[in-house]
Amino acid sequence: MASHEQSYKAGRAEGRAHGEQMKESMKEKAEAAKQKTMETAEAAKQKTRGAAETTNDKTKQTAGAARGKAEETKETSGGILQQAGEKVRNAAQGATDAVKHTFGMADADEDEHNYPATVTRKD
Repeated sequence: MASHEQSYKAGRAEGRAHGEQMKESMKEKAEAAKQKTMETAEAAKQKTRGAAETTNDKTKQTAGAARGKAEETKETSGGILQQAGEKVRNAAQGATDAVKHTFGMADADEDEHNYPATVTRKD
């Protein structure tokens, strides 16, 4: 039969062995958790990078479309402004001619051109 001291030493050695196994098991689990975390972080980075690229592409497309629309609007409004300017100029010229005719300041050619029914020539 083993003595009490031998049993104590055997139990102590067994406890140490069991503690070492638990310690090793915990290290492995911690390493696995660390690896999983790194993989998840990398996947998140890639997903974020992909979303950023998609957003960037869409922004460029939208900006290009906006530039095209702005140019189209500029051309259209430029034509409208030109027509409006011509109408104002013609109206001003008509008013000028009417004032000249009213005060007798227009020469005979202008009167005949602008007011053919009212001009009487002195020949």
